[in-house]
This record gives sequence, C-alpha cells and structure tokens, in this order.
Amino acid sequence: MRYITIEQLTPESFSPFGSYRDLLHPEGECIGGEPIEFFRDMVHLHIDNPTIAICRVVKRPLVIDTTEMHSRTPEATLSLDADTLIHVGPATPPGIVPLDRFRVFFIPKGTIVTVHAGVWHHAAFLYDTAMSAANVIGILPERTYANDSNVITLPEENRLAIRDM
Repeated sequence: MRYITIEQLTPESFSPFGSYRDLLHPEGECIGGEPIEFFRDMVHLHIDNPTIAICRVVKRPLVIDTTEMHSRTPEATLSLDADTLIHVGPATPPGIVPLDRFRVFFIPKGTIVTVHAGVWHHAAFLYDTAMSAANVIGILPERTYANDSNVITLPEENRLAIRDM
C-alpha cells in the first residue's frame, strides 16, 4: 500500500481540481451591516438541474479504496457538522485513474468545495475526532449517480493510505 499525505486547502493547491469557500467565516462583497449582513455570490455552481443529497460518512480507515468521476458533471459538497478529508485526482478519460497524482485535502466544516467535471473523487472521510459521523451535502444534477458516474474499486495493491500532515 502506498501513502498519501493530507494537505491544507489553499486556492493555489486546489485550483486544478475546483474551488472552495468558507461559508462560516464569509469574506468579500457584503450588502448591509449588523444585524443583517448579506454576502452575495459567494459560490457559482455551473450545474444544470441541481439537486441536494446528503452523504452521511462515519469513521472508517483512512484508506482510499474507491474513487469516482463524472465525465460531464461538476459537483459541490459541504460538510455541515465535522471536519473532513477529500481526495481528488486530475481529470482523465474514463478508466484511466491517475493514482500517482491524487491529493488529499483537509476540509474544515462549513467549507463548500466544488470539483470540476472529470476530477476523480469520492465520499469524504471523517477527520474530526470528536465526531462519529458527518453529514455532507452533495449538490449534483438530478440522477448523476445513475447516468454520469464512473465508480472504481481499487485493487488492494493500488489503495492509498492517508497520513496526517
């Protein structure tokens, strides 16, 4: 088994895969002031016919054993209640899994992450040791799981164990 180290999320490090915004500590253009502040246009989702799903992740070994990509579909995720980890890999044609170019990022709760179409990823890992599960909102076009989801289970010798920073 190979190892992959957790990285801090920065605009530069994550930009090949997508973007993110901290929704719990908003910055940027704001309309109004206390007691009502409206931070407008924080995230642009280029998703047709978006739906919202919940993916509940519980503590599991920090091993990347499954990955997926959507050829035509970007995706957004938002952990509501716990810090998580996600893995991403650059977009490739279906079936070509660039494991040697995968990266793992620490995602603080309340941070929305968008991944470009074609980027390899899968369900978040729970990182917050005080929690037993995390509820992660997924925003995708309707029925993406049925019509644009290429899921690969990695053979044991290709799995990646995640190491802390």
